[in-house]
Amino acid sequence: MRLDERYINGLMIAGLLALPLWALVADQPFTITLMTRAVILALAAVGLNIVLGIGGMVSFGHAAFFGIGGYAMGILAYHAQTYTALDLGAFTTEGTKFMPVIWLVAMITSGLAASFIGLLSLRTSGVYFIMITLAFGQMFFYFAISWAQYGGEDGLSIYVRNDFPGLNTLMPIQFYGICFALLCLVLALFARLQASPFGLALNATRQAAVRVETVGLNPMRLKLLAFVLSGAITGLAGALFADLNRFVSPTMFSWQLSGELIVLIVIGGVGRLMGPVIGACVYVALEHFLGEITDFWHVYLGVILLCIVLFGRGGLIGLLTGKEGAHV
Repeated sequence: MRLDERYINGLMIAGLLALPLWALVADQPFTITLMTRAVILALAAVGLNIVLGIGGMVSFGHAAFFGIGGYAMGILAYHAQTYTALDLGAFTTEGTKFMPVIWLVAMITSGLAASFIGLLSLRTSGVYFIMITLAFGQMFFYFAISWAQYGGEDGLSIYVRNDFPGLNTLMPIQFYGICFALLCLVLALFARLQASPFGLALNATRQAAVRVETVGLNPMRLKLLAFVLSGAITGLAGALFADLNRFVSPTMFSWQLSGELIVLIVIGGVGRLMGPVIGACVYVALEHFLGEITDFWHVYLGVILLCIVLFGRGGLIGLLTGKEGAHV
């Protein structure tokens, strides 16, 4: 039986709404926290899906933007809770615990980092692009380890979750609502972007960059803009992830996290609207339920991933709809 992709998308959104509400009624806050983790990882993967699914660029260093967003939150919240000044050279600030401001700072810093990394790495392609993005991610990882002012290898703890107007963010269901709303906004942006002239041009660049250039478009600019937008969204997810755990550490920059984001997209379906969401839900479910049984639950994840790569090039959505996804 083949399902329509729009039907699958609707079911996923309904499930993301229904399951936390059931957990709230059943008084299972940990289930809400698990769902929040899945939503945040999905948000980061949607950001990566812009360059991977539409642009065909396999970035193995997107954890750099995830970590930058997390540290942007951690540093601002740390100075706000300790009442110490943050010296930024041109001006000083005492930090903030206001979520919208933190998100804006996280997206701007991640976007700036993505523009710098993109200007250098997008001059290459294929395996060279993969390796140079990995190298940048590792640079940020080791810099965070040596940053003793903010915990170094031990990381940095935030005592209380940051504030959002009118909500008690310490309540799991309310913080989940914030993350879910942001995910829906980014999914809407992805859908609009994919169908826009920019998205079509970016997709054409993935298939035949020379032909795109012959019609007067600049493939480098298209890819760089997508890379910056992708980095900013991933940075937003990093800030939310740090807020969820009230902790930031160099592991947010690790290459393993970059690999996990790619795995989430491959599981759900490369270039699919809800592919990263399905992949994140499957990943978190396996991590939780199989992790209680064995420490080697990644073996089962590897088997699932292997089967998808061999028999379902469109991911789980491709298997359900009978249509392949984007070829990278």
